[in-house]
Amino acid sequence: MFMISIMDSNLFKKLMFSEHFMAHTRKVLSGFSFGVGASLLFLILLFLNSYLKVPNAYFFLHGSTTSPSNSSFSSWPFSFSSYPFSSSVTNASSVNRAEEKGIDVGKISEVNMSKEGFENTHLGSFTENHGNASLHGEQQLFRTQNLSDSTNAVVKNVTLMAANTSIFSDEVVTHKNMEGVLHEGDLVEKNNVTVIGHDHDSKKEKMHVGIKGKCDIFDGNWIRDESKPYYPLGSCPYIGRGLDCHLNGRPDSEYVKWKWQPKGCDIPSLNATDFLERMRGQKLVFVGDSLNRNMWESLACILHQNIRDKKRVFEMSGKSEFKKKGFYAFRFEDYNCSVDFVSSPFIVQESTFNGIKGSFETLRLDLMDQTTSIYPNADIIVFNTGHWWTHKKTSKGKNYYQEGNHVYPKLKVLNAYTKALTTWAKWIDNNIDANRTQVIFRGYSLTHFRGGQWNSGGHCNKETEPIFNETHLRKYSSKMRALDNVISKMKTPVIFMNISRLTDYRKDGHPSIYRMQYKTAEERVAAELHQDCSHWCLPGVPDTWNELLYASLLKYGKGSWKS
Repeated sequence: MFMISIMDSNLFKKLMFSEHFMAHTRKVLSGFSFGVGASLLFLILLFLNSYLKVPNAYFFLHGSTTSPSNSSFSSWPFSFSSYPFSSSVTNASSVNRAEEKGIDVGKISEVNMSKEGFENTHLGSFTENHGNASLHGEQQLFRTQNLSDSTNAVVKNVTLMAANTSIFSDEVVTHKNMEGVLHEGDLVEKNNVTVIGHDHDSKKEKMHVGIKGKCDIFDGNWIRDESKPYYPLGSCPYIGRGLDCHLNGRPDSEYVKWKWQPKGCDIPSLNATDFLERMRGQKLVFVGDSLNRNMWESLACILHQNIRDKKRVFEMSGKSEFKKKGFYAFRFEDYNCSVDFVSSPFIVQESTFNGIKGSFETLRLDLMDQTTSIYPNADIIVFNTGHWWTHKKTSKGKNYYQEGNHVYPKLKVLNAYTKALTTWAKWIDNNIDANRTQVIFRGYSLTHFRGGQWNSGGHCNKETEPIFNETHLRKYSSKMRALDNVISKMKTPVIFMNISRLTDYRKDGHPSIYRMQYKTAEERVAAELHQDCSHWCLPGVPDTWNELLYASLLKYGKGSWKS
């Protein structure tokens, strides 16, 4: 303003005429000449008025970069995801920065964005302080006024205006010719999620955002999504050979083109860069059976895909196959973090009992597995158990389940499962620091064997699409009801990822006969007798589990996941 005042003063000094000059001029100039002079003065003043306008600074949507105040917004926590559904889900990637007339601007690049894909787009979690900026995207310009710096990522007194557009931080509400005003504290109190909506079809739409609302993100349907998968078929070196269906010769690829859509709400796509940034200096551990290994490999592939220098990601033991029981860890050097897997199929301890007729295998329902020493200080722990509780020995429950020195002659599997979960819950409450560690339990993943089980001719090959008729889905598992009951009595907060129903739809997602490569036609025919209808092809369904893990951490997570 000081500079403008000086400019105004100097310019007007140049334009002012002395009284002596004017008096002389009035004597010699005709009325016509005076009119011409007045017109010239008016045109000069109009030009100066336009010239002296203070330029606006703009900020643009872009990825996770750091920029100073009065420039671009930075560090969006997850990629764009559209709702209602579009044929292409937008993925924000790298952004090139440029200078234009002395003002920092951001240029959106490598973004798969259609006009429809950008409409009703969800953005969120402002993690930097910015001032005097405006938002530009998809040929829409939002100018902000009185945007002052603040702490804790609070944006103050922001006015965002555009025809047919409104912005709210809790719900998508599209109206015509509206102005959205965000007041101090709005973004923080509502979990830092901001929603941008457009009303392109003259219909009012309103929905809760799954990250903040009361919507059950595990209740929904599978919809087609041409932007999937997160990583190309056959591209990830960390997939166990039995799960890489594409490399094993599966001819179709439609099973990777599905997205989980909760009913009445939306969830973000998994932004790998944001996930790793929030994991900086931390450790995430998957503990459980081979289905949790399935999920662990999936997450490693999603994150690996977004690392430029692939050599900066490695499995710390140097192994490339992870079927054997043990401990495995993927290290992400650039972020000083790791994503680990601990094999513990029952969570409780497998043991032996010395009886009168000799020793035999038992399952100690009162003792945790000996692997617990590996993960008590982890920042995030994802548990699961259930797959092995369907096997013959556990199902029959004869002379197998043990507590103390007592071996039950017979115990129902549901009772044994509940006892094991109770042991786990007590261990969590007594050994996990709830202020530091986020505990998650992933629910039971359903199988799709027809005509028998995995070792008795059960099959699921030639399935190419999900179940669409909900009447064909199974009832809620009694084991998951037992888990619900155990978790409700714990003092430690636990996120329950109830993925049972969403997996029930996906009869098309299993390796079936494509769990290995076959050298001859005879080998392939023989493989039909032993199909895998329990685990999941990768890319595939476990990628969605990790998408829901990401959404759950954004909603309930501790520490870096709160910001």
